[in-house]
Amino acid sequence: MIRTKGELAFDIFNVVLMFLIIIITLYPFWFTIVCSFSKVVAGNGITLWPKQFSTTAYSLLLDYDLIWITYRNTIVRCIVGTSLSVFFTAMTAYPLSKREMPFQGVLTNFILITMLFGGGLIPSYILVKDLHMLNTIWALVIPNMLGAYNIFIVRNFFRSIPSSLEESARIDGANWFYIWIRIVVPLAKPVIATIALWSLVGHWNAWFDALIYIRESTRTVVQVILRKITIENSSMDVNAIMAKMSNKDQSPGGETLEAAITVITIVPMLVIYPFLQKYFVKGIMVGSIKG
Repeated sequence: MIRTKGELAFDIFNVVLMFLIIIITLYPFWFTIVCSFSKVVAGNGITLWPKQFSTTAYSLLLDYDLIWITYRNTIVRCIVGTSLSVFFTAMTAYPLSKREMPFQGVLTNFILITMLFGGGLIPSYILVKDLHMLNTIWALVIPNMLGAYNIFIVRNFFRSIPSSLEESARIDGANWFYIWIRIVVPLAKPVIATIALWSLVGHWNAWFDALIYIRESTRTVVQVILRKITIENSSMDVNAIMAKMSNKDQSPGGETLEAAITVITIVPMLVIYPFLQKYFVKGIMVGSIKG
């Protein structure tokens, strides 16, 4: 097939455009990594390589006990929160996927209302306080356990599963829970992985609820420490880190610490995402369209 000059020019334009988009997308990440390994960060400048290569910022952060404690708290929150979110979302979505279920439409409307109206910050705080969940992991997990959008995505995916599979199991004497756990959930791996990824990223990035509900620094999450370093450079946490250096000349700047802790907090997501990506497109497409 002979390509015309117009087609060739169009292909070249697409390649150049995609290359520029890739650079624009990746450079902020690369710049953050470069800054984290730089002893001196160039002010208002663009750089591709570290200025005076140094790992001091990482040494300071990793020697700071509170970083490890809050990192552990964040991991525990992600594991507990994601597990509960996936389990209860799937359990809620399964009966809603049955059109013959009594009051299915009414329950769906109640769930839909939560997408349009929130309870408000102060009522939510009072509720968490009255339930004695302040300063505990449950204040970070339970309020975010169910989301209406996730329920509808999973419900629509469940509706796309052939009903003949469930009918065959019912004829063989299986109960509804057995059908759900042994037939429906394994077939719904794409959408389960999708909402698990959403929940995991949401819990990993969340800091505002921890700022409100958690009083002790040893029970908070690493994103709160990141916020203090990036927004409050004069905070006690930053001063505590900097004080660990007896030689003032070797102390990294605030920008270097910001970049280093940012890299530390994004690495887990960069490692996990490729393993769940293969399920993402299929899960979101089928869950959004069918039903």
